[in-house]
Amino acid sequence: MRNLKFIFIVLLIIILACIPMVVEKDNIINLFILIFLYITLASSWNILGGYTGQTSLGHAAFFGLGALATRLLWIGGFPVIPSILAGGLLAVVFALLIGVPTFRLKGVYFAIGTLALAQVLNITVGNVFPKIAALPVEELTAYQLTPRYYLLLGLAVIVVAVSYLLVKSKYGLGMMAVREEEDAAESLGISALRHKLFALGLSAFFTGLGGGAFAYYHLSYYYQFPFSPVWSLDMLTMVFIGGTGTVLGPIIGAVFFVVLKEFLVLNVGAYHLIIFGTLFILVVLFLPGGIISVWKKIQDARTHRSKSNAVKLSPEAKG
Repeated sequence: MRNLKFIFIVLLIIILACIPMVVEKDNIINLFILIFLYITLASSWNILGGYTGQTSLGHAAFFGLGALATRLLWIGGFPVIPSILAGGLLAVVFALLIGVPTFRLKGVYFAIGTLALAQVLNITVGNVFPKIAALPVEELTAYQLTPRYYLLLGLAVIVVAVSYLLVKSKYGLGMMAVREEEDAAESLGISALRHKLFALGLSAFFTGLGGGAFAYYHLSYYYQFPFSPVWSLDMLTMVFIGGTGTVLGPIIGAVFFVVLKEFLVLNVGAYHLIIFGTLFILVVLFLPGGIISVWKKIQDARTHRSKSNAVKLSPEAKG
């Protein structure tokens, strides 16, 4: 069964890698690029919020820092990959500046700290860089979607793979122990502070990489735009819709979010924000485990039915 899953995943990645070769419409390629970006962001947020139980309301800060550093370095003449990595590292630095003091305190201090960081950076960047981040003419003439597609596909695969390996690792189990009961985890010798900082750093790094990929993908935007609170809300919404603390949940949530958002934007315009807000409330109220919890319930019901049938057909039951 495990081999079949692995083969299916490899085939899926191969099919996704072949899409630019067979699809000529740019709007389809752009849709897949957005899906890969949002899978990266949702999976990154889930490492901290889903596995470790530390809710961040300001992940847009890390996304924006990655985009800002990448755009400035890349336009300044640095290669794009080192520029994106620099953006991820810058996001880690700011994440630790917030995490080290706030994680020593219990309660909502960390959530408030990330929200404050995102708002401060949003205002600061808007004042320091009020102009549009437009690509130079030489970059515009050489612009192609295919390299952006493969960059974001590769990034999404890496983030999901790391999330999967993390769940299976000893350190990942320690993070989930902290999520379930921090004091009990401490009594077992698990350093809650160390695990939370590790999760925060990893989550911020991948979010920063996502911001760097965003800066490489977009032709022009205001430097302030990636720091918008909407990005933080989108990440949180996708994870909760799909299912927190799971590998598949953020993927399902991201695909559902992007496809539905694109459909609603084309048909109802700005009203899609109201629909998404209502959808988020309904999911939290009636599907606290997200969409993936429905699939788990179906599997559990099938397993229970199979066991019941097996008991009915057994000789002991007949006797």
